[in-house]
Amino acid sequence: MSEYVIRFFLGGIAVSAFAMVGDILRPKSFAGLFSAAPSVALATLGIAVYLHGAGYAAVQSRAMIAGAIALAIYSVVVCQLLVRARLTAMPAALISLVVWLMVAFGLLAMFGART
Repeated sequence: MSEYVIRFFLGGIAVSAFAMVGDILRPKSFAGLFSAAPSVALATLGIAVYLHGAGYAAVQSRAMIAGAIALAIYSVVVCQLLVRARLTAMPAALISLVVWLMVAFGLLAMFGART
């Protein structure tokens, strides 16, 4: 339970830091781009290194990279289904979810990251 509280506060601090940097830099959309998932990932990796060591954090990092690649592919597939196939948002998201899972678990199997 305390790990979640620490992650919450560290993620909040990182989100705030990225928001402040985004306020200074242009375009402001970079603040949103870097403030959500990367902030939580950095907090999570910091906690993983502190509690379980560098080896465990390396495995978690590979899983995060696989998830990020799968999310990027998911986003492209959703856009293609919305624009080219003219599907509505719900079917496009559900179909693309299958693609996301296949890519994420495929990458994890290829690179041996265990969670």
